Amino acid sequence: MAIPGFSRALIIALVAAPLAAPLTPPLELSAQASLPSVPPPGAASSSRSIKLDVVVNAKSGDPVTNLGRQDFTILVNKSPRPITSFRVLTPHEEPVKVIIFIDAVNTPYELVAAVRNATEKFLKSNGGALPHPTSIAVLTESGVQLQNDFSTDGMAISDDLEHRQIGLHLISKASQYSDSDRLKICLSALHQLAVFASSLPGRKIIVWISPGFPLVSGPAYGSLTPKAEEEIFGDVTYFSLALRQNNITLYDVNPIGTSESMFNANYYQTFVKGVAHPDDSQLADLSIQVLSAQTGGLNLESNNDIPSQIAKCLLDADSWYEITFDPPSADKPGEYHHIEVKLAQPGLVARTRTGYYSNPFAIEPAH
Repeated sequence: MAIPGFSRALIIALVAAPLAAPLTPPLELSAQASLPSVPPPGAASSSRSIKLDVVVNAKSGDPVTNLGRQDFTILVNKSPRPITSFRVLTPHEEPVKVIIFIDAVNTPYELVAAVRNATEKFLKSNGGALPHPTSIAVLTESGVQLQNDFSTDGMAISDDLEHRQIGLHLISKASQYSDSDRLKICLSALHQLAVFASSLPGRKIIVWISPGFPLVSGPAYGSLTPKAEEEIFGDVTYFSLALRQNNITLYDVNPIGTSESMFNANYYQTFVKGVAHPDDSQLADLSIQVLSAQTGGLNLESNNDIPSQIAKCLLDADSWYEITFDPPSADKPGEYHHIEVKLAQPGLVARTRTGYYSNPFAIEPAH
């Protein structure tokens, strides 16, 4: 069975559809007016610097924050690029906003209450003093409930979350379309978050508590039509640009924990390598697991301690390296460029965005 592609126009239409009644004034849903700025078609990609937020860890997992410019080499398509600026940042120099996102669409219903309780436990830890301004979002099959206000008062946020209504699953698990239905809801929510984040200053951390999006890929789902592949590729390039230009890092915390099978937990890794051509596109390339890895975030599996997993994600925002470089010229719009960060000191691991697309909105739309 061929699975239809989810074109950018479809995602925007989904976002514009009625959402669950928000607890605060509604978000601006005019996606066209809120899309991130991009170079005009035909503009030389070398005229726009690429900025990376780089986190470095020792093998123990402890953050390493005392490196200098000389310790880093940026490779684009395996060729070194000159570093044009280098800074060591903390939230004092660059504001950080955190959105904890409870995914009640993909999380089994019997676990949703446990996820809510675990999130409240994190919010109340340390006397309710949160390290960064934080907001809570909840995704149900009716849409996104997103609190516009950010606060470091974990007690107040926990009290708000306690009164949220998280309903029963409406999509039948027996339906052959349930996976694609859930994927459309998730992509709509991710688009809405990208639009919302575009209005916020500084760095944005989104901790998505979920077993992950349905990957809807592989032999069981059949082959895609060329048009569907082109539409998926357009969405891949859109999200790559939107997340990068809006300074969003995604993290996925799997609440199933140790009960999750290794196959289900790790299958997304098949798709983490960037998609270079439309005919290589799969719907799994749009999953939260894949996008988290590609933004330099984490996919945390096989651990039932959700509060500690959330805290582990937020360690990345204590201090990081901001590195910019001028990209090489591209031969065509939508050309994929792979990014690697090499470190002079052995035994250290760097995480950042794994690639970018040159001028993706100059790509001709699929017909």
